[in-house]
Amino acid sequence: MTRLSTTTAARGALLAVAALLAAGPAQAAPRTADSGDYLYLTVTRGDGASGDTGSTHNALLLCDPPQGYARAAEACAELGTVGGDIARLAPAEGAVCPMVYAPVTAQARGQWNGRPIEYRETYANACVLAARTGPVFTLD
Repeated sequence: MTRLSTTTAARGALLAVAALLAAGPAQAAPRTADSGDYLYLTVTRGDGASGDTGSTHNALLLCDPPQGYARAAEACAELGTVGGDIARLAPAEGAVCPMVYAPVTAQARGQWNGRPIEYRETYANACVLAARTGPVFTLD
C-alpha cells in the first residue's frame, strides 16, 4: 500500500509539472491605453460646420514605447517638450503654405503625465496643420 501511495503521489507531481510546462512562460499583462501617456488622434477633412465633414483618419498614439503610426516616436518626443499640451507646440520655421481654404479639424483625447488632454482645432488646410503641429497629426 505504501508503494501505491508513493506512485500515486509521484504521478500527481509529474502531472502538475507537465501542466506548468505546457502553460509556457508567464505572460505580461496586456498593455492598455490607460497605462501611460496616450492620445487618441483624429484628423477630419472639413470644419464640421453644417455637417461639412469628409474623410477621417485616426490613430492611437502610445508613448512608452512610441507606437501607433509611422511618426509616433517624433510625435512623442515633441509632445514631451511641451508636457503633452498640443497648443504649445512650436510652429515649423520657414513653413510656406498655400492660401487655400480646405479646412481640416484635428482632435486629441487622452492623458499625458496623468493629466487629461482634450484638444480640438480647425486649420485652414492640411499644410497649416502640419506646420503648426509637426508629426503629431501626421497620421497617414
